[in-house]
Amino acid sequence: MMKDEKQELQAQHGSDDQPDGNGETNDQQMDLLRYEQELWEQGYILIAGLDEVGRGCLLGDVVAAAVILPRGLVIPSVYDSKKLSAKKREELYELIMEQALAVGVGRVDAATIDRVNIKQASRLAMKLALESLEMEPDYLLIDAEKVDSPIRQLSVIHGDALSQSIAAASIIAKVTRDRLCLEWDLAYPEYGIAAHKGYGTKAHRAAILENGACPLHRKSFLSNIMAEQQLLF
Repeated sequence: MMKDEKQELQAQHGSDDQPDGNGETNDQQMDLLRYEQELWEQGYILIAGLDEVGRGCLLGDVVAAAVILPRGLVIPSVYDSKKLSAKKREELYELIMEQALAVGVGRVDAATIDRVNIKQASRLAMKLALESLEMEPDYLLIDAEKVDSPIRQLSVIHGDALSQSIAAASIIAKVTRDRLCLEWDLAYPEYGIAAHKGYGTKAHRAAILENGACPLHRKSFLSNIMAEQQLLF
């Protein structure tokens, strides 16, 4: 893999070369509970963090997660999933699943993304994740979005780096989608999905030019690439 493409992949969905995030101080970890602490003090107990992954991909589902953690729980190293190595995300995924009060996941496929647009599809995935929780939260902390729900909510810019609940949701969503990518790679090995996770890398674009789009591709994202294919062939 060329150096510039490796850097592109790291920026989009993290890498095995990322640090494991074990160097946080206690103060930094507690800062990730600042939003939650304020809400707990106001009487909200079940606080759900929500985030999505796959928004910028050319292929596959957009995946969202909702996570409710116990009051006061601190999980070391939980942070924005893009800043963690794949190994660390997997470890934290298992830890979050063990310690969370509830976890919900929502998926919206490429056909729906093409029909309603990616922004609405991302919101729908979050709504599905919320609805799949086994208990209803009192309050929602959402990474830079809003969800169609009567539950009180707050949109937090860069929330996966500022709230432990949102960061936990980002990890669940990321690991879930990465595992789906491995399944998709088996079905369509000619696209190299396991490596690029559906993002628009040079290798992925070249594979589309060579093979055309597969059923997992978001046709509304491919207009420029398909125009290039028509010029070549």
